[in-house]
Amino acid sequence: MAKLIEGARQAGRRAASRACAAVLAALLAVPVPAGAHIYVYTDPAGEVMLTDAPRPAHWHMLFMLEEPGSLTAPRATVARGGCAGGARIAPAWEADVPVIAGEIGLDPHLIHAVIWAESNCNPAALSPKGARGLMQLMPSTARQYGVTDAFNPHQNIRGGARYLRDLLDLFGGNVELALAAYNAGPKSVLDARMRIPPFRETMAYVPVVLKRLAILRAR
Repeated sequence: MAKLIEGARQAGRRAASRACAAVLAALLAVPVPAGAHIYVYTDPAGEVMLTDAPRPAHWHMLFMLEEPGSLTAPRATVARGGCAGGARIAPAWEADVPVIAGEIGLDPHLIHAVIWAESNCNPAALSPKGARGLMQLMPSTARQYGVTDAFNPHQNIRGGARYLRDLLDLFGGNVELALAAYNAGPKSVLDARMRIPPFRETMAYVPVVLKRLAILRAR
């Protein structure tokens, strides 16, 4: 997904987002098996096309449809303190957040909210399913975004933020759906017909991140 709709981005991120969301909605009409790769291509006129059939090099892999919950994992159990607030010395990685956010066009508060919900700001967090680091990247997601050390805060934030940015583009800028996909995987959102999947964890996760985001923005 690292090269998600690059051609469409050149024509305008908002238009590309709307186009991707519309095409994804149409994709729901046909069954796509788990493990299938979804490819995207934006033609010179700006039309976005998706397919699950292998394509030439100018088609980019959008994502691989996984079983629900396989792309991310439950929040790791971490030591108390991380994002608890109050008087503390800011960790060095916090300075990376606004820089990375500015590079990829993402609200830094959203990155912070996801970090808080995923790992409680613990760079060494490890979930039972293998999600790692601040933004709890699964190994497959880390590889997709060139993250060689998921416990390295800078690499983890960059990879997780790029994934989140791509999910926002994929779901037309809808923050709730992007967060749901971050937690449960894009396939789960597709299967739920562009709604938050009816998983207890995901239905709790999205409002928790949104509440944290609102608190951060109000500061």
